[in-house]
Amino acid sequence: MRDKQARLTTAGIFRSDKLFLLAKRRPGGSIGGCWEFPGGKVEAGESPEEALRREIREELGAEISVGALFVSFAFSNNGKDFLLKAFEARLETPIRKPGVHEEIRWLTLDEAEALDMADSDRKIHAELKKTNH
Repeated sequence: MRDKQARLTTAGIFRSDKLFLLAKRRPGGSIGGCWEFPGGKVEAGESPEEALRREIREELGAEISVGALFVSFAFSNNGKDFLLKAFEARLETPIRKPGVHEEIRWLTLDEAEALDMADSDRKIHAELKKTNH
């Protein structure tokens, strides 16, 4: 049993018809160069929904609305435990900057399948494929 509690993290699932927003992280760090559903870590005193809004504002320069929880699961990365909460979300303003990402694309789930994704984002992708076919 580990002494530390899992770190809570979020992801946003942005849809436009059959397209989903994915972002490629800049090189460096444990998931550098990987594609992801954008989001980030929850800070002390934040709800997961507040954290997702803040992270998207910081990373993409956009305001969003957060909808229903789509999926939640535990995972480990580099010996650290995380609990991921992925929410349905909608862009309320345009994306203004790539932030920690070098590329941002709207892709179908089939197109996204060929990307190098972080393992946790691959799990979100698999759940989306189950519910969107």
